Amino acid sequence: MILTVTTNAALDRVLFIERFIHGIPMRATKCVDCVGGKGFDVSVALRGLDVDTVGLGIVAGRRGMDLVNFMKAYGIQLDLAWGEGETRLAHVIIETELHDHSHIITSASPVSAKLRENLLRMYRLRLATTGYVVIAGSLAPGLPEDFYKTLVSLAREAGRHVLVDCHGEAMRQALLASPTIAKMNRREFSQTMQVDIDSEEKLLEEGRAFVSRYPFVSLVITDGKIGLWGFTPNDVYLAQAPTQEAVNAAGAGDAASAALVWRLSLGNSWSEAMRWSAAVSAASVRTQATAEVNLVDVTELLPKVVVSVQ
Repeated sequence: MILTVTTNAALDRVLFIERFIHGIPMRATKCVDCVGGKGFDVSVALRGLDVDTVGLGIVAGRRGMDLVNFMKAYGIQLDLAWGEGETRLAHVIIETELHDHSHIITSASPVSAKLRENLLRMYRLRLATTGYVVIAGSLAPGLPEDFYKTLVSLAREAGRHVLVDCHGEAMRQALLASPTIAKMNRREFSQTMQVDIDSEEKLLEEGRAFVSRYPFVSLVITDGKIGLWGFTPNDVYLAQAPTQEAVNAAGAGDAASAALVWRLSLGNSWSEAMRWSAAVSAASVRTQATAEVNLVDVTELLPKVVVSVQ
């Protein structure tokens, strides 16, 4: 069982337009409502892989109810703390001519001290029965910047492996508790570690410096069309899947997280887990709903992924 944690959930509204042109009316050719929030999206991808998962998080209002119904339809088990106000709405704008996407996200309601303690209580209970833990996404307003550090510490005390996917101060704090894996994209890594990365050589240098500084933490960096980097204390991997004509690339990084922790939890090597991660990430961009994965696409792509040791 893989537990995902989402403090800042969202209902994704995916709007398909041909191209964004400033100052003129644009009509969407299609609108798809689906699951948002990075942790919940990891659970969506896991269900596409037929892996059992519990989505633990905070939801609120009518959009929260819609989000619950979408997650139940995937077969995601839920452990939810209900807050006041409304769950965020994330507009995902897909420009079909460019095969590109952008986000416009509404603000979230603040988390009260009582709601925070309720979430922690449910989290502690779930740690007794879970395998891997994935903590992902931005912190909801009202949560302290060291909240993910607290979650990682509790998981490590319970003997659980943890992947954390966030950036900035929340990640810097989480690293102090030594998660198993820290995951970011290239821009987030640059901003979090306060380094300029203008080439693959610089990324390799800084990635190796990271695992030297945090010797108990492996690092995964998603790098767009270049591929997926994995830095462990012993090796550096680059996993590259065939370039896809994206339908909706939102959630591709969350799909990568899902596959990585699943395959590592099965005892796969890092090289094989990275292969699956790249294949599942590539498969997810073929679907309209955020982070949704079809296993038939994964099966097709898996033999085509190239994993090299740097």
